[in-house]
Amino acid sequence: MKNPESRRQKAKGRKQAAFRSLLPSRFLPTARCLLPSDGFSLVELVITVGVMAILTLGVIPLVQVSVKRQKEQQLRETLRQVREAIDQFHREALAGAQFQVNQQPGTSGGQPNPQPNPNQPGNILADPRVRVMITDQTIFTTDNPDRYPPDLETLVKGVDVLPLAAGGLGRRGNQNFTATEAATADSPIPKTKIYLRAIPIDPMTGKADWVFRSCYDPSDSTSWGGENVFDVHSKSDGKALNGEKYSDW
Repeated sequence: MKNPESRRQKAKGRKQAAFRSLLPSRFLPTARCLLPSDGFSLVELVITVGVMAILTLGVIPLVQVSVKRQKEQQLRETLRQVREAIDQFHREALAGAQFQVNQQPGTSGGQPNPQPNPNQPGNILADPRVRVMITDQTIFTTDNPDRYPPDLETLVKGVDVLPLAAGGLGRRGNQNFTATEAATADSPIPKTKIYLRAIPIDPMTGKADWVFRSCYDPSDSTSWGGENVFDVHSKSDGKALNGEKYSDW
């Protein structure tokens, strides 16, 4: 015999099935409603977008500061390279002028000037950084007796130089050699020395354009006198991270 409880459950199931058949289909649960959701709800999507926006707003300023700091380092390095090239040109131009003066005959009795001691303090020829001298003194005008470069193009194109030991340097003014022997001994051909590979680009403006100052211009001058290039500055009117103006560097 069948279990009475089993018969009752089957009867109950038949009644529920008959009842569902009488209901409209829109009231019946669908299989999709019974399955868990496989996407994002609107609330989850809004929260995700909000978090991403907050992270983006925090990262962008850090990236901008990092890029600005990198450009500032490039500007400092570029200014240092240009100023070192200007100073080296100036030293070797003075060495060339001093060498020419030393080779000229003296005014007392037609005797040549005595050969200076290369180790004498204050003598540009004693500077260990100076190993060549600029022989072409025609690039310096009467307005530039201090012999700084007339422009940056001169540093790029180069000038004629000779080593300090060339041209009978040890024979000029030496009484053991005549002027003819000193002039004809060791006459090397000048070589062109380049002080800058190219006019550098200002990282703040993106152009190879700079503010120049001659050694005769005041430190607060807003215009270039044009006699020589004693110093260079950026044309940018922006401010650095430390509050200083780039044009004051």
